[in-house]
Amino acid sequence: MKHAFVFPGQGSQLPGMGKAYYENSVFAKKLFEQANEILGFRISDIMFNGNDEELRQTKVTQPAVFLHSVIAFKSIENAKPDMVAGHSLGEFSALVANGVLSFEDGLRLVSVRAQAMQKACELNPSTMAAVLALDDNKVEEICNEVQKETGEIVVPANYNCPGQLVISGSLKGIEIACERMKAAGAKRALILPVGGAFHSPLMAPAKEELKSAIEKTTFYTPKCAVYQNVVAKAVVDKDEIKKNLEEQLTGAVKWTQSVQAMIADGASKFTEVGPGKVLQGLVLKIDKTMQADVVN
Repeated sequence: MKHAFVFPGQGSQLPGMGKAYYENSVFAKKLFEQANEILGFRISDIMFNGNDEELRQTKVTQPAVFLHSVIAFKSIENAKPDMVAGHSLGEFSALVANGVLSFEDGLRLVSVRAQAMQKACELNPSTMAAVLALDDNKVEEICNEVQKETGEIVVPANYNCPGQLVISGSLKGIEIACERMKAAGAKRALILPVGGAFHSPLMAPAKEELKSAIEKTTFYTPKCAVYQNVVAKAVVDKDEIKKNLEEQLTGAVKWTQSVQAMIADGASKFTEVGPGKVLQGLVLKIDKTMQADVVN
């Protein structure tokens, strides 16, 4: 039996996150204080006492989810993953869990990524939408048609599970695509309350900034394979891991395909580590025979 550890991304944040770790663990408290110092503001105060709106700011959300996930992982006794993966931002937590990144470097990269994405969102007003109960091929086809006919950017962004695909693009492009998705039989095509078109070509300025930071960061040999979002297969080569991490900002999160690849490679148990339990639900929708649990 192979044990896969998976890490959530943006959207899993919640008020009070991580507070129990801070209060009950000297080790966790030390990491929180280290994070406050690295980030230059007391993220722990926002995590423990902030409201939904404060936690939704990208520059806060991403480091907060990363910090909670890494502390939760490091608090598991004898955690020995056979494989790891993370959904979008969660890929950085996964790379700390399998030893590719140090906690400090991972946090610095997440902070650069969050601020660069925030800037890219301000440059190009854009959004994302969840398309439910429509075949992936049909969603891809409609995205291509809208792009060709209108010149607007619309791309598949998150392949979450069968029947749930998130698209990303310009405000106009997403609006047109949503109408067409519904006309094609989608149960819902719902515009999401996000600040920008993550995992689309509109994130290109952020990609350049993140790439520069990644090039200056030490990547270590992994203890186990990471199944990366853009390739949906096991990766152990450090240079390949770097390249895929850079491509992730403008590429799609192939979560369905990544989980299927992990199962094909022998995974029979999945543990989601971090705030929330979204990934546990997605894993079971991809394959209901899996054993899936959560460490919050």
